[in-house]
Amino acid sequence: MHPNQRAATQQRVLEEAARIDTGGFFNLLTGPQLLDHVAALVPAHRERAFPPTETLAMFMTQALSADGSCRQALADHAVQRAIAGLPRLSTSTSAFCQARARLPLSMISTLARQTGELVTDGAPAWWHWHGRRVRLADGATLTLADTAENQAKYPQPTSQKPGLGFPICRLVVLLCLATGALLDGAVGPCVGKGSDEQSLLRTLLDTLLRGEILIADAFYATYFLLCELGSRGVDGVFEQYGARKRSTDFRLGQWLGVRDHLIVLSKPKRPDWMRQEDDDQAPDTLTVREFQAGGKIMVTTLLCPKAVPKYTLKVLYRSRWNVELDLRNIKTTLGMEHLRCRTPEMAIKELWVYLLAYNLIRLLMAQAALLADQIPRQLSFKHTVQIWISRQQRGGGTRDAVVIRALLVLIAEPRVGLRRGRIEPRALKRRLKSYPLLTKPRRLAQEEVRQNGHPKKQR
Repeated sequence: MHPNQRAATQQRVLEEAARIDTGGFFNLLTGPQLLDHVAALVPAHRERAFPPTETLAMFMTQALSADGSCRQALADHAVQRAIAGLPRLSTSTSAFCQARARLPLSMISTLARQTGELVTDGAPAWWHWHGRRVRLADGATLTLADTAENQAKYPQPTSQKPGLGFPICRLVVLLCLATGALLDGAVGPCVGKGSDEQSLLRTLLDTLLRGEILIADAFYATYFLLCELGSRGVDGVFEQYGARKRSTDFRLGQWLGVRDHLIVLSKPKRPDWMRQEDDDQAPDTLTVREFQAGGKIMVTTLLCPKAVPKYTLKVLYRSRWNVELDLRNIKTTLGMEHLRCRTPEMAIKELWVYLLAYNLIRLLMAQAALLADQIPRQLSFKHTVQIWISRQQRGGGTRDAVVIRALLVLIAEPRVGLRRGRIEPRALKRRLKSYPLLTKPRRLAQEEVRQNGHPKKQR
């Protein structure tokens, strides 16, 4: 973008910010840290009732609201306009839905990634592990609205009968251990070639930089991924995968210590997903370090036991659990477990809106942690979301530095304990309502109720 065009775009964004605030996210998007990024990504547009930046802010507020409907988002917007003394807009959701559809996916996803980079680049060195940046990788699944378009793109599991399941997609993320910020993500269906977590992660490897460390569970500890990381100057720490774990013999290889040795792996047969030229570039053998700690057998490319003792790696791998908590924050705390949009294109936009909102919350937490001289992992994500939503409900339009500082102090006040080794049963104490499962398509069930009435309650 030409400098003059960028300046003009920034001026329009600032004018929009001065005219009305569409929830607190608008202030974050138009703040000094993100204004350059937003201005460069805003597409060319006519003056409409819902400009791109304002629409994106409304989309994020809608995603995080308990209702989640377009009508509720528009109602909140109408109330804010009325309070600000601005002209009333139509209460029809058509214009807002069209404005959401016009938002480029590339704008939302790029802004989410750039926000994550902004958070991690601002992290002081003492937040990182021995001065090295650590990245976490893991995958999760999400359900989509049960429409024909979503089923065609992200089909439900084949084990479920047609009409009884929901479209499902797979998400693999790269997160920063120090700040919790999301650096990148990849989305795909849960069936078909290239739909596994390993394949999706390989599309994100360009995000990793030389000198960084990648931590992931046993699913990722494959020969070709370890080779790829080595070629990029990235180290990895993984739990050993099951087949290799059962054949581990610490009496073999180069002895480094008690249940700690170096072994030489031979290149396996080329997998179906790999191109022949990539297989030819992979070395025929690979030296890795294998050790047992904390009841787990681990594999790593950090080979020197003096520079990186086994106990240090054990403590480092324990931090992998943070990615589980981060995914829980994204899916459960923010409400992304089920995407509401009815087409695949809009559903993926909705997913990236959630990820952008997540990174903006992480930006607030990083600022609060710097202010309180703490690490972001000691702050509560859910508490931050509660503070932010409360601020929006009570007039989020203020840009007073004193108010912002007071909010950051509130965010940094409660501390989260380092709950290592915590074990909880996967069971509920409170009984759910005893409705039977729907075992047939809803339309057939509705017709049966219409003809025969509701079945008697089973005792």
